[in-house]
Amino acid sequence: MKESITFVHTTIVMTIEDVIQAKTLPLSRKLTINLLYSANWVNDIIAEAIKPFDISLQQFNVLRILRGQKNKPANLSTINSRMVAKTSNTTRLVDKLITKGYTERTICPSNRRKVEITITEKGLLLLNTLDPIINNAEKKVTAQLSDRELELLNKLLNKLRQ
Repeated sequence: MKESITFVHTTIVMTIEDVIQAKTLPLSRKLTINLLYSANWVNDIIAEAIKPFDISLQQFNVLRILRGQKNKPANLSTINSRMVAKTSNTTRLVDKLITKGYTERTICPSNRRKVEITITEKGLLLLNTLDPIINNAEKKVTAQLSDRELELLNKLLNKLRQ
């Protein structure tokens, strides 16, 4: 006689208090810690996805900004203003991308003090390779949320930053 075993799938939700092992937190601190913890969690997932390509999250962000320029050059100030994580080392990030052959730096013909940065064909090919990998990582991050919840969360985060 064969016995059948039924497994019940239960989802255990870890609260931020569970993660940081705190009993109670004021609501505003709870949210702040939750946002910081969640941002690091997302960064870790995306960083792990692009790790095999020897590129950092910040370098990836610069490449996407340059691709968004649609063949128009950008200066360091433009790149820095569009970065997800503002940083003072944009020059160093661009230098590393130049060394890897993903970007080029030229002097503006009309203003020799202005440096222009463009993405190379090699940089575009890398982004084309990374696009589906990043899409999968983003789906992993948002898998627990419905489209409606994603829209609501985006609205609330936009409101939070106002």
